Amino acid sequence: MKQSKANSKERYSKIAINRKAQYDYFIFDRYEAGVCLEGWEVKSIREGKVNLRDSYVRIVKAEAFLINCHISPYSKIQGHLEVNPTRTRKLLLNASEIEKLIGASQQKGFSIVPMAVYLKRGFIKIEIALAKGKQKYDKRQSIKKKIHDRESQAAIKRQSR
Repeated sequence: MKQSKANSKERYSKIAINRKAQYDYFIFDRYEAGVCLEGWEVKSIREGKVNLRDSYVRIVKAEAFLINCHISPYSKIQGHLEVNPTRTRKLLLNASEIEKLIGASQQKGFSIVPMAVYLKRGFIKIEIALAKGKQKYDKRQSIKKKIHDRESQAAIKRQSR
């Protein structure tokens, strides 16, 4: 039997996750964006050679750009191609989404950070988020909460044995 589109769950495989962003920022709104890439970049991302750690999104003249995202050169690339692994890449968003991001990012303390890179129906997508930076005490609270959750899960697991 065929599944209808409403019943079938959207499947995608995450290639890279920016774990540091979750630690450094409070995450508010998330958006899905396409990316303008070259051929070798697509092949390299499919190999998992992408790093989002120090990257960010900047909006210039109503267009969104991914800055400082490091995509390592494709392993089978020949020497005749000049490669820049941290070049600026254009993000593909709707005009209404860009307007929302412009309005929110102009507020003090807000920024736009990439959260994950994944494949969706054969296309490479980037999940970006509107985020506000955490202070040092907020980071300490996050660590305490994470440790508490881990210990409580371990206690529950021990009780069930």
